[in-house]
Amino acid sequence: MLGLKLPTDPRWVNIAEKNIEEILIDHAFCEQKAASTAISLIVSFPEYEDLVKEMISLVQEEMSHFKMVHDLILERGFALGRDRKDKYVIELLKFFPKGGSRIDQMVHRLLYAALIEARSCERFKLLSEQLKDKDLRLFYKKLMISEANHYTMFLRFARKYGDLETVNKKWNELLEYEAEIMKNLGKTHSIHG
Repeated sequence: MLGLKLPTDPRWVNIAEKNIEEILIDHAFCEQKAASTAISLIVSFPEYEDLVKEMISLVQEEMSHFKMVHDLILERGFALGRDRKDKYVIELLKFFPKGGSRIDQMVHRLLYAALIEARSCERFKLLSEQLKDKDLRLFYKKLMISEANHYTMFLRFARKYGDLETVNKKWNELLEYEAEIMKNLGKTHSIHG
């Protein structure tokens, strides 16, 4: 359903389980960044009213997810600490060239966001199915459903505002590129890494 070309190695869940503090902290920052992405799209493309409306709702949802994860962190006696760089996103952002028309820039940002949400959804699914902690399994199942909705929303907007054939071609190329990135990831205790 997600269209990912390379599934996460199931052994990643073992790494996650042994490092649940790091997973939760990384996850909290992922939720913050998702909210920031939505705000950035509002600021950059305010003339697209339907996009703005959806991004306003997304900001609220992502910040509510951040609060949920942050609450879990505190309940378990952990501390949020400082953000870490996300190697996955850093590598992903190298795919599209800088510049281009405003529409191209918007489409590229929407495609990046769709792919990040799709990979998050896939990782949350693994956590929801394989973690030993029942409460965390349920928590990630709820979030997995939400992430799937986000992924399809971003992709829908990219296809609406960009040339459909071009967007679909770029999306498939981005999926192939992401699969290459994933060959070197899945070995660390982060949501995407």
